[in-house]
Amino acid sequence: MYARRLLDLAPAIILPIIMAACLICGIAGFFVVATTPNGLDPIEGLGLRLYLLRYNDDLNTPAGLDPTQVRFEISEGENANIIGINLVTRGIIDNGTLFARYARFEGRDDDLKPGVFFLSQSMTIPEILDRLTDPTPTTIKFLVRENMRLEEIAAQIDATPLLTFTGEDFLALIRAGAPIPDDFRLRYGIPEGASLEGFLYPATYDLDIGSTAQEFRDLMLATFSQTVTDDLISTATAQGRTIYQVVTLASIVERETVLDDERPVIASAYLNRLAAGQKLDADPTVQYQLANNRQDGTWWPQIVLSDYTNTTGSYNTYLNFGLPPGPIVSPGLRSIRAVIYPAETSYLYFQASCTGGGKHEFFATLAEHEAYFQLRVNGCQ
Repeated sequence: MYARRLLDLAPAIILPIIMAACLICGIAGFFVVATTPNGLDPIEGLGLRLYLLRYNDDLNTPAGLDPTQVRFEISEGENANIIGINLVTRGIIDNGTLFARYARFEGRDDDLKPGVFFLSQSMTIPEILDRLTDPTPTTIKFLVRENMRLEEIAAQIDATPLLTFTGEDFLALIRAGAPIPDDFRLRYGIPEGASLEGFLYPATYDLDIGSTAQEFRDLMLATFSQTVTDDLISTATAQGRTIYQVVTLASIVERETVLDDERPVIASAYLNRLAAGQKLDADPTVQYQLANNRQDGTWWPQIVLSDYTNTTGSYNTYLNFGLPPGPIVSPGLRSIRAVIYPAETSYLYFQASCTGGGKHEFFATLAEHEAYFQLRVNGCQ
């Protein structure tokens, strides 16, 4: 009796259950289709979505707080799973599987291409994926200042962690004895075996991530060629000088000058000394000869009176006549032009002015020069 009644009630009980189940399946199916990225099977998409919902906090929480950018490379043939493992190994993220599944769900796992990237553990997984799939080349700004000698540029390379080459890699290409492209060497009269001191043009460079030391050197030489044009070469040649000689003197002018309007005047004083057969007596050449032997890391040490006679070497222009063997720094165009187009003066001497601010006083005679020096010794009174 009870069994028969149960059978009579079955349609009323079971049918709503079936209808509810179908409704739920329909909604779920619509949800999966509506929220699954293109290219993913709906079932896979639902599974990935449920996984990402479970680990949502981990997905959006960085592995650490250190913002230091570290170099990370994707090699040919590496997929999202391998990249995730490598990210964990480098300490950039905590969960490689989460990275791979997020990349898959976003439909960007195929956008992960070989390349060099810079990441930090303070980035979230979505931010890291954005960086790794960004087709825009990453560049590094590198400033080469006037007044920098080769070793200072190399030290700055080592102090720039995003570069993929070392200061020693760079020095190996530019120091004395390193091969110089023949067209560049011949164009500017650089002697065989000389270094590229003076020809690494000072500028702010945008280096592509992964640039090599040779690419950086070639970029600097190309910038020099674009700056020191044919008309400057022709003018120097007409004056009986090579650009190498011009750059050598310009490098001294660069170290001596603070105020731009004094560059042609200082260049004139040095050229007048050369024409008169006098020694250049240039303090920066003594500093260059001393290098950093006096105090580690100081390439331009404060010189004392005894340095003028005790600092032996071909660069000390207090002991040697004429130009030093080569440039002492990389001069800018203003100093190069000052040597090619100097002021017309009778000055042979100059020294720091009592007025300060980098200004110099200029003199035609040694007596005037010495009198002003004594004035400075007396406190400019």
